[in-house]
Amino acid sequence: MIDNEAPERAILVGLITPEQNEMKANEYLDELAFLADTAGAVTVKKFLQRADSPNSRTFVGKGKLEEIKKFIEENDIQMAIFDDDLSSKQVLNIERELQVKILDRTSLILDIFAKRAQTANAKAQVELAQYQYLLPRLTRMWTHLERQRGGIGMRGPGETQIETDRRIILDKISRLKEELRGIDRQKSIQRKNRGKLTRVALVGYTNVGKSTIMNLLSKSDVFAENKLFATLDTTVRKVIIDNLPFLLTDTVGFIRKLPHHLVDSFKSTLDEVRDADLLLHVVDISHPQFEEQIEVVNQTLREVCGAGDKPMIMVFNKIDAFHYTPKDEDDLTPRTRENISLDELKATWMSRMGDDCVFISAKTGKNIDELKEKLYEKAKEIHLTRFPYNDFLFQKYDDVESPDSLTDGE
Repeated sequence: MIDNEAPERAILVGLITPEQNEMKANEYLDELAFLADTAGAVTVKKFLQRADSPNSRTFVGKGKLEEIKKFIEENDIQMAIFDDDLSSKQVLNIERELQVKILDRTSLILDIFAKRAQTANAKAQVELAQYQYLLPRLTRMWTHLERQRGGIGMRGPGETQIETDRRIILDKISRLKEELRGIDRQKSIQRKNRGKLTRVALVGYTNVGKSTIMNLLSKSDVFAENKLFATLDTTVRKVIIDNLPFLLTDTVGFIRKLPHHLVDSFKSTLDEVRDADLLLHVVDISHPQFEEQIEVVNQTLREVCGAGDKPMIMVFNKIDAFHYTPKDEDDLTPRTRENISLDELKATWMSRMGDDCVFISAKTGKNIDELKEKLYEKAKEIHLTRFPYNDFLFQKYDDVESPDSLTDGE
């Protein structure tokens, strides 16, 4: 009996180019392997080819494609995943040669999105992104007509069908956009009904621990998992730290090489970021490329969300998973990121951030109180600009001695 739940075996394919060196290409394939794992596939092998640019017909060269084909045939591979977007022509040519399912990074992410979407809003957003991805690739779906004989009755059916399908998809895109506009209007009303409460949004690269921090701060049970894009649905919770209430929003994570139209599909999430008064930018400091991930998020905030200038606290998470290898004294080679301790990292550009920076472990709870203190101070500043007459409440609270100090004085 065949187990239909058995994970698909996949190989990954990427390029080393003048713009993307071997180390960077390997990093991207590692992330692609994580995406494949999240989607339920097992990565069997990774293939890299050095080239000035992708081959316009088959992404990689003829020799590399033959090498990949041989490996697929000998190792029962069901799927080949490419690290960059493929054109419909490239997918068609590669499928003909390899005779397995062909995916690119975007189609893999879309599959994960479809799997993760739970609410009607998220499902509509994913469906819109899927149709927008499919539209320029319709030609590939009708290549079976090339094998039909020509003659009477056989002239142009493929083109006619493609145009019919294009019109159907455009109609669905239009319907989904209208549906999402309605959802956006409802959410806009919801945001207005929240009054003038301070709004804080969690942002960051995917799988950095935003949902775990959300659960810690709000005492809620937002789904959190060590997978990419564990959270797609926007979650808003009311949080009270000491005597200060504010709204905390968990948002979808960002990732490298994510086309903007996919991000744009999640407009309601982006609106939560745009309307936020304060951003908590969560960073996985244990990740070897955390600085590049920071730049990806900042670029997305600037270009897509229009939120690049908002007040922000950098939350460096996962300090419990931070590891480094000290260099031997007689090792004269230049130090790399792997040889730098956490204390040394804190003394670099991070030291200039002052109170806008905190190092925590959401998993163990270390320094969570420090995060709450910084969040309280920032949120209080914003609150008092809207309700200056509440100043006496905070003065009264700040002047109260802690329970520990009262006990010591007895």
